[in-house]
Amino acid sequence: MVGFEYHNGKLCAEAVPLEHIAEEFGTPVYCYSHAVLKASYQEFSEAFADRDALIAYSVKANANQAVVTTLSDFGAGADVVSEGELRRALAAGIPGSRIVFAGVGKTDVELAAGLSAQVHQFNLESKAQLRSLSDIAAKQNLSARIAFRVNPDVDAKTHEKIATGRKADKFGVPISEARGLYKLAQEMPGITVVGVDLHIGSQLTDLEPFEEAFVRLAGLIKVLREDGHNISQIDLGGGLGVRYFDEQPPTISSYAALVDKVFGRLGCQLIFEPGRALVADAGILLSRVIEVKESAQRRFVVIDAAMNDLLRPALYEAWHRIDPVREAPAEAARELVDIVGPVCESGDILGRARPMSFLASGDLVAIRTV
Repeated sequence: MVGFEYHNGKLCAEAVPLEHIAEEFGTPVYCYSHAVLKASYQEFSEAFADRDALIAYSVKANANQAVVTTLSDFGAGADVVSEGELRRALAAGIPGSRIVFAGVGKTDVELAAGLSAQVHQFNLESKAQLRSLSDIAAKQNLSARIAFRVNPDVDAKTHEKIATGRKADKFGVPISEARGLYKLAQEMPGITVVGVDLHIGSQLTDLEPFEEAFVRLAGLIKVLREDGHNISQIDLGGGLGVRYFDEQPPTISSYAALVDKVFGRLGCQLIFEPGRALVADAGILLSRVIEVKESAQRRFVVIDAAMNDLLRPALYEAWHRIDPVREAPAEAARELVDIVGPVCESGDILGRARPMSFLASGDLVAIRTV
């Protein structure tokens, strides 16, 4: 499903010219395709339609309230990592029973909010989180459903800043220590052990790291069950890559086949936390050219969107396709330009050395897969 295409030389969102959107709402402005969101969610949910599965949208991927509400309307649950994200999920109509509360740094206030919302489970990342949650739940005579996020020490083979499953990363508990932590949790008041959790990184373009991590997790589940723990929930996180440039990420169906291969006989509810895989292709950032300027070595197109609107390029050199809203003729000359924002930082670059037809002050551009 393509939500943004040229019609009669003008880039449109589901047949609505982006020029009209800019006129009505100004720039910079984000625009999302309802049709693409629906198609992306349906593709993911249908891949697991014959399994007991909870598709918990990772709110951190795009916390826009309209986006979260739209996915809720389609049937999505939510993966949240803060009280703010929890509030957005609840405001979107997602019941606590379809929310998983993750996060490497949960405050007591956030743990209490999750308990109040009766979330499906807490994915704990440390002994300290376990003790805090136990204290809060016991004082309220409540029982918190928990899983530990396990760090399997697997290299996701992705960008350094979005790899989360290696032993040197801050996330999760070492898989070698998980058995002892589950034993401790079983003995603590206010705690009900229900599952296991992992997430090894984002923007994975190969199934091999997934398989390595999944096999290690399946081995842990076997040991935990032998120890007497009732493991009924397997949270596999997210991480499936999307295509920004020339990447070839795995298909949803091939990912589902791998999940079946490793976990198909364990009789657990599966929890997935897709984020960018659901929303990236559904959004564009619409911006207007302020001016075009020359330096001794470069030609800069200065637009009114900036790194504060889209941090990914500055944060980890993410590549986003950038198109003129008015389609250039195929024979039009193109030049290499840097597309930059007006923020007073040298890192405020949205696209470097992009071949673009002539742009002038007032022209509109669309930054894709945001």
